Amino acid sequence: MKHLLESQQLDKEILFELFKKADDLRKLEPENLLNELKGKILATLFYEPSTRTRFSFESAMLKLGGEVISTENAKEFSSAVKGESIEDTIRIISSYADCIVIRHYEDGAAKKAAQVSRVPVINGGDGKGQHPTQALLDVYTIYREIGRLDNFKIAIVGDLSSGRTVRSLCYLLSKFTNIEIIFVSPENLRMREDIKQYLNEKQVKFREEEDLNKILEEVGIIYMTRIQKERISQEDYEKACGKFIINLDNFNLIKKSSRLMHPLPHVEEICLPLEIEQQDERVAYFRQAENGLYIRMALLLFLLKN
Repeated sequence: MKHLLESQQLDKEILFELFKKADDLRKLEPENLLNELKGKILATLFYEPSTRTRFSFESAMLKLGGEVISTENAKEFSSAVKGESIEDTIRIISSYADCIVIRHYEDGAAKKAAQVSRVPVINGGDGKGQHPTQALLDVYTIYREIGRLDNFKIAIVGDLSSGRTVRSLCYLLSKFTNIEIIFVSPENLRMREDIKQYLNEKQVKFREEEDLNKILEEVGIIYMTRIQKERISQEDYEKACGKFIINLDNFNLIKKSSRLMHPLPHVEEICLPLEIEQQDERVAYFRQAENGLYIRMALLLFLLKN
């Protein structure tokens, strides 16, 4: 695997290899990491806003002894403004860096980049397509939180039509056994048919619901997502906004052994007091974000040292 462009590339063997490496990296003192990627350069090329993905990749590279070159808004502060194609941009940057993480507003942009790049390309999210490293840290989080990736129910909630994180997550969940997925979404933002067809082909059990409270007690993982205002019409946003919320009224419907996850940022779909977010073990989304650092460290080592 030279590039990571979509979740389908990650088989179970690779997943557990990355999990083990991430666990090992977590235990090491910082001074023991600094020579791992010394002399290597990571380019983070982001055409859309990012906090966790960009910073965690950059932090991962720095902790491993490498260097980073970056732009936080390539849509405005790169030669894209002058009309340069993504392919030409990547041809140039791949001569400056040893690995490129790209986030783009168009579906398939990461594949275009990989076709011309001399170095590994990692998809940091492309349009409504995929976000494979988010799915990677999501399954790593589930594994750490409940100790397995088989035999559980997961509710995936929110904007399932526009959300690239949920699409990538479904591809990874399909690799495991006895998984049941409950899609909870507004009628106008349901999971797209290609993912449903894929799950059917892989014989993954799923169903669709419109009542969040109805299913909270039966699932082991609740994966909340925000309504992606920037990717849908104002009419669709107004129909969906505020429809599914976790707050004090329904939080205790969640079993003590279950976990509440979110790819972040969360807005109105989670409204819990700070003390609950900090102290209740069921709230896993900040641990989930921290896991992104270690799993991305493991991924960089996998691509650059293998």
